[in-house]
Amino acid sequence: MTDDHGLFVDDEHFAEQFPLTPMDDYMIHQTPDPVRVMWTGDPRAYERFWMVSHDSTGDIVVATGASFYPNLDRAEAYAIVNVRGRHSAVRSFRSIGADRADLRIGPIVPQIVRGLREWRYVLEPNEQGIAYDITFTDTTRQVFREPLSNSTSGSPRGRRGDVTSGFEGFGTVSGWVEVDGERIELSPGSVGTRDRHWGTGRGVGGPALSLGGRLHVGTNGNAFVAFDDWTIWGDRLYYPFGDQKKGCAKVFKPTRRLRFEPDTQVFAEAIVDYEFDTGEKAQLHYEKIGQQTAFLRCGMYGGTPGGDIHQGGYDGPDMTEGETLDVTLPRTRIGVRGLDEHLCRVTRDDGASTLGIYQTIDPVAFEACTSGRKGWDFL
Repeated sequence: MTDDHGLFVDDEHFAEQFPLTPMDDYMIHQTPDPVRVMWTGDPRAYERFWMVSHDSTGDIVVATGASFYPNLDRAEAYAIVNVRGRHSAVRSFRSIGADRADLRIGPIVPQIVRGLREWRYVLEPNEQGIAYDITFTDTTRQVFREPLSNSTSGSPRGRRGDVTSGFEGFGTVSGWVEVDGERIELSPGSVGTRDRHWGTGRGVGGPALSLGGRLHVGTNGNAFVAFDDWTIWGDRLYYPFGDQKKGCAKVFKPTRRLRFEPDTQVFAEAIVDYEFDTGEKAQLHYEKIGQQTAFLRCGMYGGTPGGDIHQGGYDGPDMTEGETLDVTLPRTRIGVRGLDEHLCRVTRDDGASTLGIYQTIDPVAFEACTSGRKGWDFL
């Protein structure tokens, strides 16, 4: 709730002390600047979290994320719930205000319970008829991802390349999801994956701020799968807390064989061969479960369906919006396909089996197989 000046009521006494914030009372400074002052004046500077989880039965997929853009004074968040093909999304936007420790954005209310160990994700009741209260407890060792700079694609030439850093991991989830008044408890064995990234670029502001470069909505897609002994998160292998293997392992570019729905060109099945810098190899068989996909266009990746709002691109008054879709219909999937998180049954070549997420950019993955791109083929 804001006052007549657009300030959060509880933050008025902080606002008059700008740029100081409550965080400046903690012994955490890394530069001479207050915490509120960003390290760069780039308008595309961001702080972001993302989480995808599912129950052990494969009936429920939840995806949520939020971004702060301090140099734009914008904050946004999304929550997606897919229960057996009923795909609902809620998006909310507000100005950041004086206190960046306040993570509430409309009905989306995440809470950091214990840093690097436990988050609580809450979606309060809203017009889409969905809500949840999910506790995520980290189970794998997080490893800092050193800043990655794409200095060769800066546009115009001479501009410093975009940079991103952060960490990722897996964990167990517990709690409940509510759909149209029906509360469903998450079954034992429900798991999820999450990340915390920060930097510049990565699609912030959509085409208007792409500076002549490629509009980033992902790369080639990724896999997020947790087995008991190791987990694969895109280009990294992460290990459970206490594992004798130190740090993490590198995943080299995989060789993919993919099958797609003939009417939508959306991913359906894959066999992927992996090689790791430990010298180990693994083959994973992904089989999509029904239409249990979180379509991240509804989370502003690549522009929202209908409204074409990109991450960091909304510049209006505080707002909450969303939609509920029947993604069991092919025409609906065509309308929202893009960066997609597909819930799959994943079987390893040694017989180990689990549920996990296979991420594709649809229909770009189909086009990669059609073009004969190295490492991409049809199954």
